[in-house]
Amino acid sequence: MTAPPIDKRESQIRTMFGDIAPRYDLLNHVLSLNVDRYWRWRTTRIVPPLVGDAPILDVCTGTGDLALAYDSAAKHRVPIFGSDFCLPMLLPAQSKTLKRRATERIRYVEADTQNLPFPDDSFQLVTVAFGLRNVTDTDRGLAEMARVVRPGGRVAILEFSRPRGWFFGPLYRFYFRFVLPLVGQLVSRSRNKAYDYLPASVMEFPDGAALGAKMEQAGLTEVRWHSLTFGVATLYVGVKPAA
Repeated sequence: MTAPPIDKRESQIRTMFGDIAPRYDLLNHVLSLNVDRYWRWRTTRIVPPLVGDAPILDVCTGTGDLALAYDSAAKHRVPIFGSDFCLPMLLPAQSKTLKRRATERIRYVEADTQNLPFPDDSFQLVTVAFGLRNVTDTDRGLAEMARVVRPGGRVAILEFSRPRGWFFGPLYRFYFRFVLPLVGQLVSRSRNKAYDYLPASVMEFPDGAALGAKMEQAGLTEVRWHSLTFGVATLYVGVKPAA
């Protein structure tokens, strides 16, 4: 029997993430055994910023970890924008940015990835970490990311994927389906069972060649992907064709 599709209405996603925002960073680090920090660091190395060039945009920025990682990678010399449609998630991002004295370089905007408030061809790089699968219409979100990146610029998507190895695959699925939701719920005390949503959203979301095809449909070229940590996460990179 096929499971019913998960609820990805904007109002549902915004409420769910607003509910877990105060403990979001703690849970990310605990549930990933701190590997999420490495994944973001690898993203900045595989898709490095161009210092002294156009700004960077991180959509679905959440608490700002990837935006802050790119600020470090750019040696604090590239303007960065972080956008998210959940204001409670942006408040910790702003607080962390203030502590790093980076508020002049990193600015946050409350905005839906499906309707970004930026002109065409504005950014050297548009990124998203573990957020694209939460966008109600994946194709529309990808189209907006492709719209605002400049010709020759890159779109980078860091997202959970599904390991398929004979040993690690089943082990990962057991952890993801049973251990992660239990620990996540105990720590977050989410009223919306956000950590039941997480594994369900990953299992439903396209990965590998399927997501690569969607990026190409959005107009990106040279699409490639890099498997991280036995396939638990994958970094996808595409280029907007030159005009």
